Amino acid sequence: MGQGYSRVRLETLEMYRQFLNLRLTPFAPREGSVGYLCPEAHMALVLIGEGMACVDGELLPAKAALKRVGLEPIVLSAKEGLALISGTTSPTAIGALALHDMLKAAATADVLGAMTLEVLKGTTRALDDRLMRVRPHQEQRNTAANIRRMLSDSMIAKTFVDYRLQDALSLRAIPQLHGAAKKTLQDALKTIEIEMNACCDNPIIWLEEEDGGAISGCNCDSSYVGIELDSACIAATAIAKMSERRNNRLINGQLSGYPSFLIRKAGLNSGLMIPQYSQAGIVNDMKILSHPATVDTIPTSADQEDYVAMGYNAAKKAREVAVRLEYVLAVELLSIYCAHQFVDSDLLPSSSSRAVLDRIARSVPKMEEDTYLYPHLQMLREMIHSGEIIECVEGIIGKLL
Repeated sequence: MGQGYSRVRLETLEMYRQFLNLRLTPFAPREGSVGYLCPEAHMALVLIGEGMACVDGELLPAKAALKRVGLEPIVLSAKEGLALISGTTSPTAIGALALHDMLKAAATADVLGAMTLEVLKGTTRALDDRLMRVRPHQEQRNTAANIRRMLSDSMIAKTFVDYRLQDALSLRAIPQLHGAAKKTLQDALKTIEIEMNACCDNPIIWLEEEDGGAISGCNCDSSYVGIELDSACIAATAIAKMSERRNNRLINGQLSGYPSFLIRKAGLNSGLMIPQYSQAGIVNDMKILSHPATVDTIPTSADQEDYVAMGYNAAKKAREVAVRLEYVLAVELLSIYCAHQFVDSDLLPSSSSRAVLDRIARSVPKMEEDTYLYPHLQMLREMIHSGEIIECVEGIIGKLL
């Protein structure tokens, strides 16, 4: 709207800026949007002293909320009411937050993939750049480079480089799947950045041009954002399904060579058996959420809007998928950490792996028998969400690609 094509006054936009500065949050119901109108209308109500808003954790009538932060309601001018509700504001904003978390989780997945490959005595030959060059997807090549850099000084990786001719796909195909997923997320990022800086109003007004005036179109359509976020959900779920399979190899004694469920005192102790159950349930949920919203259409406005983009629902479920991906990765990270207690002490993991393991060791004790795991998983998920795992690794090898 700041570009001027929506003919919204600067003081109207200033009110929203003040809401942010003064931590006044307009209330909007979470459900009930097809891509525009409903959430935006609830938020715009607060400008004129109607609706509800939250201040200091308290939900108040809008006038009371405005008074508490020292603001007065404004009177909207011509075109402003329509401009404030017609556009891709909500799906773009929600989608941007979801995509930010997905991109961070995808980078963390490279770290965890490298650490699992290492502790499971996988071969780094499958990461050879010559293999990557003949299939020149840049994201695949970057993923392989990230893992090679992480494991370049690993005594474990060097010792077991010829241990197997080739590994299972959840280890061998990390560059291919992670690369494909990251490309999809990067494509979504380009679209979101364009949309954030675009005029998505309807109608749009040109006053300076000779043939100007109001042009009615449909820049408020949320297809660009919605289709990209549907695709982002699929990409994030693909990363999660591979993480779960890697975790299964870590806890399955027939596959890992370590005690089953990574616990020394088996029998009464189930070790890390149940977190994989949680992964299975979460990944199933992610698969459900990966069904695209944008393939659906239910006409509105007495068939004037006979096609509807459904971008809002795509954005809404993307937030849920992002959170679930972090939890799936947290389970794999806990298994990696526990697996290292069974590694020959003469074989040092890489410097990058040690940085991550040492950080975890400050908060998570070595597990000799069953313990309450939920707080540890919460802590690991927060380390993933905040980017702390990435920071540990980048402090050793530089920026991940």
